[in-house]
Amino acid sequence: MTRRVLLQAEGVGKAFTLHLQGGVRIPVLTEAAFTLHEGECLALTGPSGAGKTTLLRSLYGNYRIDAGHIRVRDGDNFVDLATADPRTILRLRHAAIGYVSQFLRVVPRVPALDIVSEIFSARGSENAATQAAALLQRLNIAPRLHGLPPATFSGGEQQRVNLARGFAGKHPILLLDEPTASLDPVNRDVVISMIREAKAEGIGVIGIFHDGAVREAVADRVHQVQPLADAA
Repeated sequence: MTRRVLLQAEGVGKAFTLHLQGGVRIPVLTEAAFTLHEGECLALTGPSGAGKTTLLRSLYGNYRIDAGHIRVRDGDNFVDLATADPRTILRLRHAAIGYVSQFLRVVPRVPALDIVSEIFSARGSENAATQAAALLQRLNIAPRLHGLPPATFSGGEQQRVNLARGFAGKHPILLLDEPTASLDPVNRDVVISMIREAKAEGIGVIGIFHDGAVREAVADRVHQVQPLADAA
């Protein structure tokens, strides 16, 4: 059975301009290219500083690339993030691309349950709070914490709320930036199970996994992001 292509990166290049340093340009990525299919996990690997997180943020449209194309499936068509307008990028984030960063960024004082149930509500669920509570509990966030804002949580607890929000969206494409970095072994195994279940549902995952055991457990393919000095 042929799996549909969800995302194509072709010749992706990105540099940053340091305006406070006389406009110096720092190249980060060049000629990055890969394809993501339904139901597979592509792991981005490479040494620290190679540009893995920059590439992931570019796939989400946080960074506008300087060269190449990032084509994202939009129904029966593809949209190129390299040329898409901001409104289209926001629409794709709502419908097609989920992103779990290394840090939880939410409105202060909003309870954890509301942060996650908002995602279920946006999908049209009539039982958003119940689904959110179940997902938080699966990630071992105790019910007594559901009514508290995540700013009061430990780093690992905040990351699990972040993961709950990301997986709740059921986006066809899910981007994960070190999703288990601050987790204990029990919760790491929960996340591995969630990634496998997402793949079984046809979701395509692109992730950065510094934990080699996690990468081996979930990744179908690996894309090596070379430091720019070694890219040639």
